[in-house]
Order: sequence, then C-alpha cells, then structure tokens
Amino acid sequence: MNQRTQKFMALFEGAYGSPAELADILDLGLEMLFYVEEGAFSQRELQRVAGALRDINGVLRGNT
Repeated sequence: MNQRTQKFMALFEGAYGSPAELADILDLGLEMLFYVEEGAFSQRELQRVAGALRDINGVLRGNT
C-alpha cells in the first residue's frame, strides 16, 4: 500500500471506525443513486459519482 493510500485510509478510519464501515456506507450510497429522481442530475454526473465511489470502495476493501 502506498503512502497516499495509507493517508487516505487513516483519514477515514478516525471518522468511520474502519475502512469496512466506510465501505458499507459507500455501498449504501451507490444503492441510493439508483433511486435519484429523474432529471435531478445528468446521467453523466451520476456515472462520475458512482465511479468515484466505486474506486474509493475498492481502495477501502484492498482491491487496488
């Protein structure tokens, strides 16, 4: 794990207790994106947010 990843994980461990807890919250956020009201955001905006959440989740779960 590189230094940047270690700093990232340490930042969230203090706020969420563990990377796994934050990953669970991000999973919920991804699920919530499926229920966003039509027209609230563009499809591209939602895809960018979902992609960022997926990438963060991968780091937290050690899938990098």
